[in-house]
Amino acid sequence: MIKKKTLALVLGLILLVAFGLRFYQLTGNPPSLNWDEVSHGYNAYSILTTGRDEWGVAWPGIFRAYGDYKLPVYIYSTSLSISLFGLNDFAIRFPSALAGLLSVLFTYLLVKKLFNNQKAALLAAFFLVISPWHLFTSRAAFEANLAAFLTLTGFYLFLVGLKRKWFLPIGILLLGLSVHTYNSARVFVPLMLITLFFLHYQDFKKWTQKRKKEMVLGLGILVLLFVSLAASFLSPSGWARFRWVKILDQGAINRINMARGSSNLPAPLPRLIHNKATYFTIAFSKNYFSNFSPKYLFFKGGNNYQYNIPGRGIIYFAQIPLILLGLYYLFKQRSRKESKLIFLWWLLAVVPAAATQENPHVLRTILVLPMPQIIAALGFCQFWDLLKNKRVIRFLLTGLYGLLLLFLVYRFLTGYFGFYRKTYSWAWQYGYKQAAGFIEKNYGRYQTIYMTKHYGEAHEFLLFYLKWDVDKYINDPVLKRYMGTDWYWVDSFDKFVFIDDEKIQGRLSDNDNENLGQELLITTPGNYPDDWEKLETIYFLDGKPAFEILQRGFTI
Repeated sequence: MIKKKTLALVLGLILLVAFGLRFYQLTGNPPSLNWDEVSHGYNAYSILTTGRDEWGVAWPGIFRAYGDYKLPVYIYSTSLSISLFGLNDFAIRFPSALAGLLSVLFTYLLVKKLFNNQKAALLAAFFLVISPWHLFTSRAAFEANLAAFLTLTGFYLFLVGLKRKWFLPIGILLLGLSVHTYNSARVFVPLMLITLFFLHYQDFKKWTQKRKKEMVLGLGILVLLFVSLAASFLSPSGWARFRWVKILDQGAINRINMARGSSNLPAPLPRLIHNKATYFTIAFSKNYFSNFSPKYLFFKGGNNYQYNIPGRGIIYFAQIPLILLGLYYLFKQRSRKESKLIFLWWLLAVVPAAATQENPHVLRTILVLPMPQIIAALGFCQFWDLLKNKRVIRFLLTGLYGLLLLFLVYRFLTGYFGFYRKTYSWAWQYGYKQAAGFIEKNYGRYQTIYMTKHYGEAHEFLLFYLKWDVDKYINDPVLKRYMGTDWYWVDSFDKFVFIDDEKIQGRLSDNDNENLGQELLITTPGNYPDDWEKLETIYFLDGKPAFEILQRGFTI
Protein backbone atom coordinates (compact mmCIF):
# COMPACT_ATOMS: atom_id res chain seq x y z
CA MET A 1 0.00 0.00 0.00
CA ILE A 2 1.43 3.37 -1.02
CA LYS A 3 1.50 6.04 1.69
CA LYS A 4 -0.77 9.02 1.12
CA LYS A 5 2.10 11.55 0.95
CA THR A 6 4.03 9.38 -1.50
CA LEU A 7 0.91 8.83 -3.57
CA ALA A 8 0.16 12.55 -3.69
CA LEU A 9 3.77 13.32 -4.67
CA VAL A 10 3.91 10.70 -7.45
CA LEU A 11 0.50 11.64 -8.86
CA GLY A 12 1.43 15.31 -8.68
CA LEU A 13 4.65 14.66 -10.63
CA ILE A 14 2.76 12.65 -13.24
CA LEU A 15 0.26 15.48 -13.71
CA LEU A 16 3.09 18.03 -13.85
CA VAL A 17 4.80 16.09 -16.64
CA ALA A 18 1.44 15.73 -18.41
CA PHE A 19 0.92 19.49 -18.18
CA GLY A 20 4.39 20.22 -19.56
CA LEU A 21 4.11 17.82 -22.49
CA ARG A 22 0.65 19.08 -23.47
CA PHE A 23 1.17 22.83 -23.05
CA TYR A 24 4.86 23.31 -23.94
CA GLN A 25 5.06 25.23 -27.24
CA LEU A 26 1.36 24.57 -27.75
CA THR A 27 0.95 27.31 -30.35
CA GLY A 28 4.12 26.32 -32.21
CA ASN A 29 3.71 22.56 -32.45
CA PRO A 30 1.74 21.46 -34.40
CA PRO A 31 3.39 24.23 -36.39
CA SER A 32 0.20 26.13 -37.26
CA LEU A 33 -3.55 25.95 -37.00
CA ASN A 34 -5.14 23.91 -39.78
CA TRP A 35 -8.37 24.85 -41.54
CA ASP A 36 -10.56 22.93 -39.08
CA GLU A 37 -8.94 24.69 -36.14
CA VAL A 38 -9.46 28.18 -37.57
CA SER A 39 -13.03 27.22 -38.43
CA HIS A 40 -13.58 26.20 -34.79
CA GLY A 41 -11.97 29.44 -33.70
CA TYR A 42 -13.84 31.86 -35.94
CA ASN A 43 -17.23 30.24 -35.28
CA ALA A 44 -16.50 30.30 -31.53
CA TYR A 45 -15.53 33.96 -31.82
CA SER A 46 -18.73 34.59 -33.78
CA ILE A 47 -20.83 32.91 -31.08
CA LEU A 48 -19.04 34.84 -28.36
CA THR A 49 -19.49 38.24 -30.00
CA THR A 50 -22.86 37.89 -31.75
CA GLY A 51 -24.56 34.69 -30.52
CA ARG A 52 -24.56 33.47 -34.13
CA ASP A 53 -22.21 31.40 -36.29
CA GLU A 54 -20.48 32.63 -39.43
CA TRP A 55 -23.66 31.90 -41.39
CA GLY A 56 -25.79 34.06 -39.11
CA VAL A 57 -27.54 31.12 -37.42
CA ALA A 58 -28.30 31.83 -33.74
CA TRP A 59 -26.90 29.29 -31.23
CA PRO A 60 -26.75 26.37 -33.66
CA GLY A 61 -26.86 22.75 -32.53
CA ILE A 62 -24.66 21.85 -35.52
CA PHE A 63 -22.31 24.33 -37.21
CA ARG A 64 -22.50 24.42 -41.00
CA ALA A 65 -18.89 25.72 -41.33
CA TYR A 66 -17.53 24.54 -44.70
CA GLY A 67 -20.48 22.22 -45.21
CA ASP A 68 -18.90 19.56 -43.00
CA TYR A 69 -21.39 20.36 -40.21
CA LYS A 70 -19.29 20.33 -37.07
CA LEU A 71 -20.73 19.16 -33.75
CA PRO A 72 -21.11 22.00 -31.26
CA VAL A 73 -19.41 21.20 -27.93
CA TYR A 74 -15.81 21.95 -28.94
CA ILE A 75 -16.84 25.24 -30.56
CA TYR A 76 -18.83 26.39 -27.52
CA SER A 77 -15.93 25.34 -25.28
CA THR A 78 -13.61 27.39 -27.45
CA SER A 79 -15.87 30.41 -27.00
CA LEU A 80 -15.08 30.21 -23.29
CA SER A 81 -11.33 30.00 -23.85
CA ILE A 82 -11.47 32.91 -26.32
CA SER A 83 -13.23 34.96 -23.66
CA LEU A 84 -10.27 34.24 -21.37
CA PHE A 85 -7.30 34.41 -23.75
CA GLY A 86 -8.57 36.31 -26.80
CA LEU A 87 -8.85 35.14 -30.40
CA ASN A 88 -5.49 33.44 -30.87
CA ASP A 89 -3.88 30.06 -31.47
CA PHE A 90 -3.54 29.24 -27.77
CA ALA A 91 -7.24 29.77 -27.07
CA ILE A 92 -8.22 27.40 -29.89
CA ARG A 93 -6.02 24.55 -28.65
CA PHE A 94 -6.54 25.15 -24.93
CA PRO A 95 -9.74 23.01 -24.56
CA SER A 96 -8.04 20.00 -26.16
CA ALA A 97 -4.82 20.36 -24.15
CA LEU A 98 -6.79 20.76 -20.92
CA ALA A 99 -8.90 17.71 -21.78
CA GLY A 100 -5.69 15.76 -22.38
CA LEU A 101 -4.31 16.78 -18.98
CA LEU A 102 -7.52 15.92 -17.12
CA SER A 103 -7.76 12.57 -18.92
CA VAL A 104 -4.56 11.55 -17.15
CA LEU A 105 -6.17 12.24 -13.76
CA PHE A 106 -9.36 10.37 -14.60
CA THR A 107 -7.39 7.41 -15.95
CA TYR A 108 -5.83 7.12 -12.51
CA LEU A 109 -9.23 7.40 -10.84
CA LEU A 110 -10.86 4.86 -13.17
CA VAL A 111 -8.19 2.18 -12.61
CA LYS A 112 -8.29 2.78 -8.86
CA LYS A 113 -12.07 2.42 -8.94
CA LEU A 114 -12.09 -0.75 -11.07
CA PHE A 115 -9.13 -2.67 -9.61
CA ASN A 116 -8.36 -0.98 -6.27
CA ASN A 117 -4.70 -1.02 -7.25
CA GLN A 118 -2.75 2.21 -6.64
CA LYS A 119 0.35 1.03 -8.52
CA ALA A 120 -1.63 0.06 -11.60
CA ALA A 121 -3.58 3.34 -11.43
CA LEU A 122 -0.42 5.47 -11.25
CA LEU A 123 1.29 3.46 -13.97
CA ALA A 124 -1.73 3.66 -16.30
CA ALA A 125 -1.82 7.44 -15.81
CA PHE A 126 1.92 7.68 -16.54
CA PHE A 127 1.61 5.51 -19.66
CA LEU A 128 -1.11 7.87 -20.92
CA VAL A 129 1.12 10.88 -20.22
CA ILE A 130 3.86 9.57 -22.53
CA SER A 131 1.53 7.94 -25.08
CA PRO A 132 2.26 9.12 -28.65
CA TRP A 133 -1.40 8.54 -29.53
CA HIS A 134 -2.75 10.65 -26.70
CA LEU A 135 -0.06 13.32 -26.73
CA PHE A 136 -0.42 13.92 -30.46
CA THR A 137 -4.18 14.36 -30.30
CA SER A 138 -4.08 16.49 -27.13
CA ARG A 139 -2.03 19.25 -28.72
CA ALA A 140 -4.34 20.24 -31.58
CA ALA A 141 -7.97 21.37 -31.55
CA PHE A 142 -9.40 17.92 -32.16
CA GLU A 143 -13.05 17.41 -31.22
CA ALA A 144 -12.19 13.72 -30.87
CA ASN A 145 -9.79 14.37 -27.99
CA LEU A 146 -12.38 16.36 -26.04
CA ALA A 147 -14.92 13.59 -26.68
CA ALA A 148 -12.42 11.00 -25.37
CA PHE A 149 -12.09 12.98 -22.13
CA LEU A 150 -15.87 13.34 -21.78
CA THR A 151 -16.50 9.62 -22.32
CA LEU A 152 -13.71 8.60 -19.93
CA THR A 153 -14.90 10.99 -17.22
CA GLY A 154 -18.57 10.26 -17.89
CA PHE A 155 -18.18 6.50 -17.52
CA TYR A 156 -16.02 6.90 -14.42
CA LEU A 157 -18.65 9.09 -12.73
CA PHE A 158 -21.33 6.69 -13.95
CA LEU A 159 -19.65 3.79 -12.15
CA VAL A 160 -18.96 5.82 -9.02
CA GLY A 161 -22.58 6.95 -9.04
CA LEU A 162 -23.80 3.40 -8.53
CA LYS A 163 -22.50 3.71 -4.96
CA ARG A 164 -22.38 7.46 -4.27
CA LYS A 165 -25.03 10.15 -4.51
CA TRP A 166 -25.55 12.32 -7.60
CA PHE A 167 -22.48 11.15 -9.52
CA LEU A 168 -24.42 8.98 -11.96
CA PRO A 169 -26.58 11.81 -13.41
CA ILE A 170 -23.46 13.96 -13.80
CA GLY A 171 -21.79 11.08 -15.64
CA ILE A 172 -24.78 10.76 -17.97
CA LEU A 173 -24.64 14.52 -18.61
CA LEU A 174 -20.97 14.30 -19.67
CA LEU A 175 -21.73 11.32 -21.89
CA GLY A 176 -24.55 13.36 -23.42
CA LEU A 177 -22.09 16.15 -24.18
CA SER A 178 -19.67 13.65 -25.74
CA VAL A 179 -22.18 12.57 -28.41
CA HIS A 180 -22.46 16.22 -29.42
CA THR A 181 -18.68 16.55 -29.59
CA TYR A 182 -17.47 13.85 -31.99
CA ASN A 183 -19.28 11.50 -34.32
CA SER A 184 -17.64 8.28 -33.06
CA ALA A 185 -19.14 8.93 -29.62
CA ARG A 186 -22.63 8.93 -31.13
CA VAL A 187 -22.20 5.20 -31.75
CA PHE A 188 -19.84 4.20 -28.95
CA VAL A 189 -21.63 5.83 -25.99
CA PRO A 190 -25.02 4.12 -26.55
CA LEU A 191 -23.27 0.76 -27.04
CA MET A 192 -21.30 1.23 -23.82
CA LEU A 193 -24.37 2.32 -21.86
CA ILE A 194 -26.11 -0.90 -22.90
CA THR A 195 -22.98 -2.84 -21.91
CA LEU A 196 -22.84 -1.20 -18.49
CA PHE A 197 -26.52 -1.90 -17.90
CA PHE A 198 -26.02 -5.64 -18.42
CA LEU A 199 -22.73 -5.78 -16.50
CA HIS A 200 -24.14 -3.91 -13.52
CA TYR A 201 -27.76 -4.97 -13.67
CA GLN A 202 -27.97 -5.84 -9.96
CA ASP A 203 -26.27 -2.58 -9.00
CA PHE A 204 -28.75 -0.69 -11.16
CA LYS A 205 -31.61 -2.49 -9.52
CA LYS A 206 -30.44 -1.49 -6.04
CA TRP A 207 -29.67 2.05 -7.20
CA THR A 208 -33.17 2.61 -8.60
CA GLN A 209 -34.67 1.47 -5.30
CA LYS A 210 -32.54 3.82 -3.19
CA ARG A 211 -32.06 6.87 -5.45
CA LYS A 212 -35.49 7.91 -6.69
CA LYS A 213 -34.63 11.59 -7.26
CA GLU A 214 -31.34 10.72 -8.95
CA MET A 215 -33.11 8.14 -11.09
CA VAL A 216 -35.63 10.71 -12.34
CA LEU A 217 -32.85 13.21 -13.08
CA GLY A 218 -30.67 10.57 -14.74
CA LEU A 219 -33.51 9.28 -16.88
CA GLY A 220 -34.43 12.84 -17.84
CA ILE A 221 -30.89 13.54 -19.00
CA LEU A 222 -30.76 10.18 -20.77
CA VAL A 223 -34.01 10.91 -22.62
CA LEU A 224 -32.73 14.32 -23.68
CA LEU A 225 -29.51 12.65 -24.82
CA PHE A 226 -31.27 10.16 -27.07
CA VAL A 227 -33.93 12.61 -28.30
CA SER A 228 -31.28 15.11 -29.34
CA LEU A 229 -29.16 12.32 -30.82
CA ALA A 230 -32.15 10.95 -32.76
CA ALA A 231 -33.05 14.44 -33.97
CA SER A 232 -29.48 14.90 -35.17
CA PHE A 233 -29.51 11.59 -37.03
CA LEU A 234 -32.82 12.43 -38.69
CA SER A 235 -31.62 15.80 -39.95
CA PRO A 236 -29.64 16.08 -43.23
CA SER A 237 -26.94 18.13 -41.49
CA GLY A 238 -26.52 15.41 -38.86
CA TRP A 239 -25.66 12.88 -41.57
CA ALA A 240 -23.52 15.21 -43.67
CA ARG A 241 -20.15 14.09 -42.36
CA PHE A 242 -21.04 10.40 -42.46
CA ARG A 243 -22.12 10.68 -46.09
CA TRP A 244 -18.55 11.62 -47.01
CA VAL A 245 -16.82 8.82 -45.14
CA LYS A 246 -19.28 5.91 -45.14
CA ILE A 247 -18.30 2.59 -46.70
CA LEU A 248 -21.33 2.43 -48.98
CA ASP A 249 -20.74 5.61 -50.95
CA GLN A 250 -21.60 6.01 -54.62
CA GLY A 251 -18.24 4.62 -55.68
CA ALA A 252 -18.88 1.42 -53.71
CA ILE A 253 -22.34 1.06 -55.22
CA ASN A 254 -20.88 1.47 -58.71
CA ARG A 255 -18.32 -1.26 -57.97
CA ILE A 256 -21.08 -3.58 -56.75
CA ASN A 257 -23.08 -3.02 -59.93
CA MET A 258 -20.02 -3.56 -62.15
CA ALA A 259 -19.12 -6.80 -60.34
CA ARG A 260 -22.70 -8.03 -60.68
CA GLY A 261 -22.85 -7.10 -64.36
CA SER A 262 -19.53 -8.77 -65.25
CA SER A 263 -20.18 -11.96 -63.29
CA ASN A 264 -20.40 -15.24 -65.25
CA LEU A 265 -22.37 -16.99 -62.52
CA PRO A 266 -25.94 -18.07 -63.26
CA ALA A 267 -28.83 -16.04 -61.87
CA PRO A 268 -29.60 -15.29 -59.09
CA LEU A 269 -26.06 -15.86 -57.71
CA PRO A 270 -24.58 -12.51 -58.92
CA ARG A 271 -27.29 -10.62 -57.04
CA LEU A 272 -26.87 -12.79 -53.93
CA ILE A 273 -23.08 -12.39 -53.90
CA HIS A 274 -22.65 -8.81 -55.10
CA ASN A 275 -24.95 -6.61 -53.04
CA LYS A 276 -24.78 -3.86 -50.42
CA ALA A 277 -25.12 -6.22 -47.45
CA THR A 278 -22.22 -8.50 -48.41
CA TYR A 279 -20.06 -5.56 -49.52
CA PHE A 280 -20.63 -3.74 -46.23
CA THR A 281 -20.05 -6.86 -44.13
CA ILE A 282 -16.75 -7.67 -45.82
CA ALA A 283 -15.52 -4.07 -45.79
CA PHE A 284 -16.61 -3.52 -42.17
CA SER A 285 -14.86 -6.69 -41.00
CA LYS A 286 -11.67 -5.80 -42.82
CA ASN A 287 -11.73 -2.26 -41.43
CA TYR A 288 -12.49 -3.43 -37.93
CA PHE A 289 -9.62 -5.87 -37.62
CA SER A 290 -7.18 -3.48 -39.32
CA ASN A 291 -7.45 -1.24 -36.25
CA PHE A 292 -5.94 -4.06 -34.15
CA SER A 293 -3.02 -4.63 -36.51
CA PRO A 294 0.33 -4.71 -34.63
CA LYS A 295 1.94 -3.05 -37.64
CA TYR A 296 -0.47 -0.12 -37.34
CA LEU A 297 -0.48 0.15 -33.53
CA PHE A 298 3.19 -0.39 -32.73
CA PHE A 299 5.29 0.25 -35.83
CA LYS A 300 3.78 2.31 -38.68
CA GLY A 301 0.80 4.27 -37.35
CA GLY A 302 -1.88 5.80 -39.56
CA ASN A 303 -1.58 7.51 -42.93
CA ASN A 304 -2.78 10.99 -41.97
CA TYR A 305 0.18 13.25 -41.22
CA GLN A 306 -1.85 15.29 -38.72
CA TYR A 307 -2.52 12.40 -36.33
CA ASN A 308 0.86 10.73 -35.81
CA ILE A 309 4.48 10.85 -36.89
CA PRO A 310 4.48 9.05 -40.25
CA GLY A 311 6.06 5.63 -40.12
CA ARG A 312 5.95 5.34 -36.33
CA GLY A 313 3.51 3.48 -34.14
CA ILE A 314 0.95 5.16 -31.91
CA ILE A 315 1.83 2.82 -29.01
CA TYR A 316 5.46 2.10 -28.07
CA PHE A 317 6.50 -1.33 -29.29
CA ALA A 318 8.18 -1.92 -25.91
CA GLN A 319 4.70 -2.07 -24.39
CA ILE A 320 3.75 -5.17 -26.43
CA PRO A 321 4.83 -7.65 -23.69
CA LEU A 322 3.05 -5.62 -21.01
CA ILE A 323 -0.15 -5.50 -23.05
CA LEU A 324 0.04 -9.26 -23.64
CA LEU A 325 0.56 -9.85 -19.92
CA GLY A 326 -2.32 -7.49 -19.17
CA LEU A 327 -4.60 -9.34 -21.56
CA TYR A 328 -3.56 -12.59 -19.92
CA TYR A 329 -4.41 -11.15 -16.50
CA LEU A 330 -7.82 -9.95 -17.73
CA PHE A 331 -8.50 -13.31 -19.34
CA LYS A 332 -7.75 -15.07 -16.05
CA GLN A 333 -10.16 -12.68 -14.37
CA ARG A 334 -12.70 -12.82 -17.21
CA SER A 335 -15.60 -13.56 -14.89
CA ARG A 336 -15.16 -10.16 -13.23
CA LYS A 337 -17.23 -7.23 -14.50
CA GLU A 338 -14.15 -5.02 -14.51
CA SER A 339 -12.26 -7.31 -16.89
CA LYS A 340 -15.23 -7.55 -19.22
CA LEU A 341 -15.55 -3.76 -19.21
CA ILE A 342 -11.93 -3.24 -20.29
CA PHE A 343 -12.24 -5.81 -23.10
CA LEU A 344 -15.57 -4.48 -24.37
CA TRP A 345 -14.49 -0.85 -24.17
CA TRP A 346 -11.67 -1.44 -26.66
CA LEU A 347 -13.74 -3.72 -28.88
CA LEU A 348 -16.71 -1.34 -29.07
CA ALA A 349 -14.65 1.84 -29.51
CA VAL A 350 -13.43 0.57 -32.88
CA VAL A 351 -16.95 -0.01 -34.26
CA PRO A 352 -17.63 3.58 -35.46
CA ALA A 353 -14.37 3.77 -37.41
CA ALA A 354 -14.97 0.39 -39.05
CA ALA A 355 -18.14 1.70 -40.69
CA THR A 356 -16.13 4.39 -42.52
CA GLN A 357 -13.42 4.57 -45.15
CA GLU A 358 -9.68 5.08 -44.49
CA ASN A 359 -8.96 2.38 -41.93
CA PRO A 360 -7.11 1.98 -39.66
CA HIS A 361 -7.79 5.50 -38.38
CA VAL A 362 -6.01 7.14 -35.45
CA LEU A 363 -8.61 9.81 -34.71
CA ARG A 364 -11.83 7.87 -35.25
CA THR A 365 -10.69 5.20 -32.79
CA ILE A 366 -9.44 7.61 -30.13
CA LEU A 367 -12.24 6.56 -27.77
CA VAL A 368 -10.20 3.37 -27.28
CA LEU A 369 -7.98 5.43 -24.97
CA PRO A 370 -6.90 4.84 -22.27
CA MET A 371 -7.55 1.07 -22.52
CA PRO A 372 -4.13 0.11 -24.02
CA GLN A 373 -2.39 2.03 -21.24
CA ILE A 374 -4.57 0.44 -18.55
CA ILE A 375 -3.93 -3.04 -19.92
CA ALA A 376 -0.17 -2.35 -20.06
CA ALA A 377 -0.22 -1.16 -16.45
CA LEU A 378 -2.05 -4.31 -15.36
CA GLY A 379 0.51 -6.30 -17.32
CA PHE A 380 3.37 -4.69 -15.43
CA CYS A 381 1.69 -5.50 -12.11
CA GLN A 382 1.27 -9.08 -13.32
CA PHE A 383 4.99 -9.22 -14.18
CA TRP A 384 5.83 -7.78 -10.75
CA ASP A 385 3.76 -10.43 -9.00
CA LEU A 386 5.10 -13.30 -11.10
CA LEU A 387 8.67 -12.47 -10.02
CA LYS A 388 7.90 -11.62 -6.39
CA ASN A 389 10.29 -14.34 -5.20
CA LYS A 390 13.07 -13.26 -7.57
CA ARG A 391 13.70 -9.70 -6.50
CA VAL A 392 17.07 -9.25 -8.19
CA ILE A 393 15.77 -10.42 -11.57
CA ARG A 394 12.63 -8.34 -11.11
CA PHE A 395 14.52 -5.11 -10.44
CA LEU A 396 17.07 -5.83 -13.17
CA LEU A 397 14.38 -6.41 -15.80
CA THR A 398 12.42 -3.39 -14.60
CA GLY A 399 15.51 -1.20 -14.87
CA LEU A 400 16.33 -2.43 -18.37
CA TYR A 401 12.73 -1.99 -19.46
CA GLY A 402 12.64 1.51 -17.98
CA LEU A 403 15.76 2.49 -19.94
CA LEU A 404 14.27 1.15 -23.19
CA LEU A 405 10.99 2.96 -22.62
CA LEU A 406 12.83 6.15 -21.69
CA PHE A 407 14.79 5.93 -24.94
CA LEU A 408 11.61 5.45 -26.97
CA VAL A 409 9.94 8.41 -25.25
CA TYR A 410 13.02 10.55 -25.92
CA ARG A 411 13.03 9.43 -29.55
CA PHE A 412 9.35 10.29 -29.94
CA LEU A 413 9.60 13.71 -28.28
CA THR A 414 12.70 14.78 -30.21
CA GLY A 415 11.03 13.64 -33.41
CA TYR A 416 7.74 15.35 -32.63
CA PHE A 417 9.26 18.66 -31.53
CA GLY A 418 12.04 18.42 -34.09
CA PHE A 419 11.87 16.88 -37.54
CA TYR A 420 8.09 16.35 -37.57
CA ARG A 421 7.39 20.05 -37.02
CA LYS A 422 9.94 20.99 -39.65
CA THR A 423 9.16 18.35 -42.26
CA TYR A 424 5.38 18.35 -42.09
CA SER A 425 4.53 22.03 -41.58
CA TRP A 426 2.88 21.95 -45.02
CA ALA A 427 0.35 19.42 -43.72
CA TRP A 428 -0.85 22.04 -41.21
CA GLN A 429 -1.38 24.82 -43.80
CA TYR A 430 1.68 26.63 -42.49
CA GLY A 431 2.13 30.09 -43.99
CA TYR A 432 -1.42 31.42 -43.80
CA LYS A 433 -0.74 33.15 -40.47
CA GLN A 434 2.31 34.87 -41.93
CA ALA A 435 0.35 35.88 -45.04
CA ALA A 436 -2.44 37.29 -42.87
CA GLY A 437 0.17 39.23 -40.88
CA PHE A 438 1.49 40.84 -44.06
CA ILE A 439 -2.05 41.74 -45.16
CA GLU A 440 -2.86 43.25 -41.78
CA LYS A 441 0.15 45.57 -41.99
CA ASN A 442 -0.50 46.59 -45.59
CA TYR A 443 -4.29 46.33 -45.91
CA GLY A 444 -4.81 50.03 -46.66
CA ARG A 445 -2.31 50.14 -49.54
CA TYR A 446 -4.24 47.88 -51.91
CA GLN A 447 -7.56 48.12 -53.67
CA THR A 448 -7.76 44.38 -54.45
CA ILE A 449 -6.04 41.44 -52.74
CA TYR A 450 -5.92 38.12 -54.60
CA MET A 451 -5.11 34.86 -52.88
CA THR A 452 -4.67 31.31 -54.11
CA LYS A 453 -7.03 28.54 -52.99
CA HIS A 454 -4.27 25.98 -53.42
CA TYR A 455 -3.76 25.17 -49.73
CA GLY A 456 -7.45 25.29 -48.92
CA GLU A 457 -9.92 27.66 -47.21
CA ALA A 458 -7.81 30.83 -47.45
CA HIS A 459 -10.82 32.97 -46.53
CA GLU A 460 -11.24 31.31 -43.12
CA PHE A 461 -7.63 31.96 -42.18
CA LEU A 462 -8.05 35.64 -43.02
CA LEU A 463 -11.30 35.88 -41.06
CA PHE A 464 -9.59 34.32 -38.06
CA TYR A 465 -6.22 36.07 -38.06
CA LEU A 466 -7.60 39.48 -39.08
CA LYS A 467 -10.30 39.12 -36.39
CA TRP A 468 -12.85 40.09 -39.00
CA ASP A 469 -16.10 41.58 -37.75
CA VAL A 470 -18.73 38.84 -38.03
CA ASP A 471 -21.66 41.10 -38.94
CA LYS A 472 -19.53 42.84 -41.55
CA TYR A 473 -18.68 39.47 -43.09
CA ILE A 474 -22.21 38.06 -43.07
CA ASN A 475 -23.70 41.22 -44.60
CA ASP A 476 -20.85 41.92 -47.02
CA PRO A 477 -22.45 42.81 -50.42
CA VAL A 478 -19.53 41.25 -52.34
CA LEU A 479 -19.43 38.05 -50.30
CA LYS A 480 -19.63 35.19 -52.77
CA ARG A 481 -19.98 31.69 -51.34
CA TYR A 482 -21.71 28.73 -52.87
CA MET A 483 -22.17 24.98 -52.57
CA GLY A 484 -20.20 22.69 -54.87
CA THR A 485 -19.44 18.98 -54.41
CA ASP A 486 -20.89 18.98 -50.88
CA TRP A 487 -18.65 21.85 -49.79
CA TYR A 488 -19.11 25.60 -49.40
CA TRP A 489 -16.59 27.66 -51.33
CA VAL A 490 -15.83 31.35 -50.90
CA ASP A 491 -14.67 33.35 -53.92
CA SER A 492 -14.68 36.84 -52.43
CA PHE A 493 -15.49 39.18 -49.58
CA ASP A 494 -14.49 42.79 -48.92
CA LYS A 495 -11.45 43.47 -51.17
CA PHE A 496 -10.32 39.83 -51.12
CA VAL A 497 -10.61 37.57 -54.18
CA PHE A 498 -9.81 33.85 -53.93
CA ILE A 499 -8.79 32.05 -57.12
CA ASP A 500 -8.04 28.42 -58.01
CA ASP A 501 -4.30 28.09 -58.40
CA GLU A 502 -4.41 26.94 -62.02
CA LYS A 503 -6.53 29.98 -63.02
CA ILE A 504 -4.36 32.69 -61.50
CA GLN A 505 -2.07 33.44 -64.45
CA GLY A 506 -4.83 33.48 -67.04
CA ARG A 507 -7.22 35.56 -64.96
CA LEU A 508 -4.73 38.14 -63.73
CA SER A 509 -3.01 38.48 -67.12
CA ASP A 510 -6.33 39.63 -68.61
CA ASN A 511 -6.99 42.35 -66.03
CA ASP A 512 -6.74 45.99 -67.01
CA ASN A 513 -4.61 47.32 -64.19
CA GLU A 514 -5.44 50.95 -64.90
CA ASN A 515 -9.01 50.30 -63.81
CA LEU A 516 -8.17 48.06 -60.88
CA GLY A 517 -5.68 50.25 -58.97
CA GLN A 518 -3.02 48.81 -56.75
CA GLU A 519 -3.25 45.04 -56.27
CA LEU A 520 -1.69 42.41 -54.04
CA LEU A 521 -1.27 38.74 -54.95
CA ILE A 522 -0.46 35.89 -52.58
CA THR A 523 0.16 32.76 -54.62
CA THR A 524 2.14 29.55 -54.89
CA PRO A 525 5.79 29.90 -55.99
CA GLY A 526 6.22 31.05 -59.60
CA ASN A 527 2.50 31.15 -60.32
CA TYR A 528 2.00 34.75 -61.50
CA PRO A 529 2.14 36.85 -64.69
CA ASP A 530 5.31 38.72 -65.63
CA ASP A 531 4.05 42.20 -64.75
CA TRP A 532 3.92 41.55 -60.99
CA GLU A 533 6.62 42.75 -58.59
CA LYS A 534 7.75 40.21 -56.02
CA LEU A 535 7.85 41.55 -52.46
CA GLU A 536 8.33 38.59 -50.16
CA THR A 537 8.42 34.81 -49.91
CA ILE A 538 6.88 32.79 -47.08
CA TYR A 539 8.65 29.48 -46.47
CA PHE A 540 7.55 26.21 -44.93
CA LEU A 541 9.68 25.23 -41.96
CA ASP A 542 11.71 22.83 -44.11
CA GLY A 543 12.88 25.78 -46.21
CA LYS A 544 10.66 25.15 -49.23
CA PRO A 545 8.64 28.15 -50.46
CA ALA A 546 4.95 28.14 -49.52
CA PHE A 547 3.69 31.51 -50.77
CA GLU A 548 5.07 34.35 -52.82
CA ILE A 549 3.68 37.84 -52.22
CA LEU A 550 3.59 40.24 -55.16
CA GLN A 551 2.10 43.59 -56.07
CA ARG A 552 1.07 45.44 -59.23
CA GLY A 553 -0.02 48.96 -59.99
CA PHE A 554 2.62 50.94 -58.10
CA THR A 555 4.97 53.39 -59.77
CA ILE A 556 8.49 52.28 -58.99
